[in-house]
Amino acid sequence: MTLTNMTWALKEWAVAVDALLSGDLILLIRKGGIREAKPVFEVPSDRVVLFPTYEHQSVAAMRQPWSARVTATGVPQEGDAMLLPGWVEITHQLALQGSDMIERLRPFHIWTDDWLTERLAWKPERPAYVLCLRGYRFTTPLQLVYAKRYGGCRSWVELPETGNLPDSTPVLTTAAYQQRVADLMTAIAPITASAVSPP
Repeated sequence: MTLTNMTWALKEWAVAVDALLSGDLILLIRKGGIREAKPVFEVPSDRVVLFPTYEHQSVAAMRQPWSARVTATGVPQEGDAMLLPGWVEITHQLALQGSDMIERLRPFHIWTDDWLTERLAWKPERPAYVLCLRGYRFTTPLQLVYAKRYGGCRSWVELPETGNLPDSTPVLTTAAYQQRVADLMTAIAPITASAVSPP
């Protein structure tokens, strides 16, 4: 698949990006970044490049086998070359609420219960959102020159004009992805407060 010009990238720990692009993971749980003032998490586009980050990755936050894949890498500096390995299509955005959220989500993600509990407790007035993501791996990584504006605790960064993106391949078949989403929807139906259509 060849696409033209994605203007947004989603920042996520590199180990989670690897899981998304290996077909091990189809969801992310978000409340927004510290630098994002709006109380409601917003998705700027339904197709976004994945932007791997390393600075806050934690072995303690990950279950096995993913915790063994956490690597420590310094924060990129202005002008450093970055390689972006793939992109995702955001097919569903769901606001969740309920005391058994941790238990219901457990089979579908890679984080520990303790880390997720702590994450969900941050800014309790904000709802937690689950994003369902279908991953596509670039045949050749997209090259990007790092800029300071990409830093900080934010979910989204706006990219320069990318032109034609590298060819990419879905990491899951359509049928396999749809089945995974259906299983997730069944599990979280009792705690789904609302569904938001990605732009």
